[in-house]
Amino acid sequence: MKRVFVTVGTTSFDDLIERVTSPEAVQELKARGYQHLVLQVGQGSILPDSDSCQELTLEAFRFKDSIAENIKCADLVISHAGAGSCLETLGADKPLLVVVNDKLMDNHQLELARQLHQDSHLLYCTPSTLTETLKTMDLAVLSPFLPGHPKHFANFLDRALGVQ
Repeated sequence: MKRVFVTVGTTSFDDLIERVTSPEAVQELKARGYQHLVLQVGQGSILPDSDSCQELTLEAFRFKDSIAENIKCADLVISHAGAGSCLETLGADKPLLVVVNDKLMDNHQLELARQLHQDSHLLYCTPSTLTETLKTMDLAVLSPFLPGHPKHFANFLDRALGVQ
């Protein structure tokens, strides 16, 4: 059973949850052979129940101590553009589609996503272009992210960008 894992990290990103569970996005996921959708919704106001999506098996939760197992089991990860989530997914060698929150004022996340996309490690879009990206994405163009110490790198990026 092909699985998609969606994570918003510790924040709220209702636009992502709304878009990925929209009938249009669900249809694109189903057309690509995905059958199971797992959502980590964080502090968002939306927590879909398992009956809200008839086309895919749906599971949703707010937080877990670790999402490593969800990432490991996923055939595709759709994530917010937080450095920690991106690097954890890339470190697990999973295909990654980053959805940039275009409502953020100082959008360092866009810079990170753009650079990792230029290096062919991930695909990225915004909530408004998610469905079209799901329709046209080619995961075969992605190249592995070289192993290293993603948590150290994430902490460095957060400090360098003034997030911490």
